[in-house]
Amino acid sequence: MLDIDGQSAKLPRFDDVAREYDALLVLSFGGPEGMDDVVPFLENVTRGRGIPPERLAEVAEHYYHFGGISPINAQNRALIAALESELAGHGIDLPIYFGNRNWHPMLADTLEQMKADGVKRALAFVTSAFSSYSSCRQYREDLVRASLIVGEGAPIVDKIRVFYNHPGFLEPVAELLRDAIGQFPAERRAGVRVLFTAHSIPMSMARTSAYEVQLREAMTLVAELAGAEHFQLCYQSRSGSPSVPWLEPDFGDVMTDLHADGHDDVVVCPLGFVSDHLEVLFDLDEEGAEHAEDLGMTYVRAATVGTHPRFVGMIRELIQERMTETPVRLVLGKKPPVHDNCPPNCCKPAPRPAAVQEPVAAAAVAP
Repeated sequence: MLDIDGQSAKLPRFDDVAREYDALLVLSFGGPEGMDDVVPFLENVTRGRGIPPERLAEVAEHYYHFGGISPINAQNRALIAALESELAGHGIDLPIYFGNRNWHPMLADTLEQMKADGVKRALAFVTSAFSSYSSCRQYREDLVRASLIVGEGAPIVDKIRVFYNHPGFLEPVAELLRDAIGQFPAERRAGVRVLFTAHSIPMSMARTSAYEVQLREAMTLVAELAGAEHFQLCYQSRSGSPSVPWLEPDFGDVMTDLHADGHDDVVVCPLGFVSDHLEVLFDLDEEGAEHAEDLGMTYVRAATVGTHPRFVGMIRELIQERMTETPVRLVLGKKPPVHDNCPPNCCKPAPRPAAVQEPVAAAAVAP
């Protein structure tokens, strides 16, 4: 049971049965699209978390560095365009809507438009492959909150399952990792060190979810598919109070250690990201590349799946899975597909002390 704006509401639960749907909602984190958007966007992200103004100003500079524009909205629009073609090519007649948690198009506005268009029941694809409070449960809470705002007649929205171990995600990640390793001379490729990165989250959040377990499983499967011999999981984009423990190690520290051990050929694979979010462009392509240059390392960043045809096809398969009486639920590895119907204690938020525990700009965790 949730207390949302003074109203009690239950998190939506989804029966594992075939249903008819009349729309698809692409649900994401959101990002500013101009200089004037940056501060209001960050205030939306951090509302109620007690983030000090100086920390917001620091994060804002990352956006100002790119003209105040986060790439995430444009990337989602490109994904929607690719999805429209994919669905049409397979005879699936579903209009696609776009809604965000933190910036326009805001989720409540999107649900209002869906209601006006006569949408009764929709599927939601959340642009995050892994389970945590920020990347899964919070989106379900967002749907409840938006439905309460829209009121009577708001469409019922069922969230598509987390896809961290779906071949349609892992196979293109592995393909793009092979491409990155292939940029090294043939005689050096076997010695390349692969750093799989994901957005760090507070340990209190990690303990209530399968985030870390899923990342390690996905990393192992991708490395096997790509033929990577030396690899490890590390984290990036940490924020919040230094006194609060977050998942480690930091990828920059790992690079320093690799250099000290004589390993100077590195590929960074942003496993926790489905497209080139700001954290990829700034933390990896700029700060990471600069750190590698200072160390004298050869540094290559693997591409994210973005609108890779296999990834787009995976989303269509997940839609068909929910619309089929006896679906084939595709996975790689030994772990089963993640449930459609999340149990009540799934990815519960950890108690938040006075020190801030959650990411300031967790687009990677909950893009």
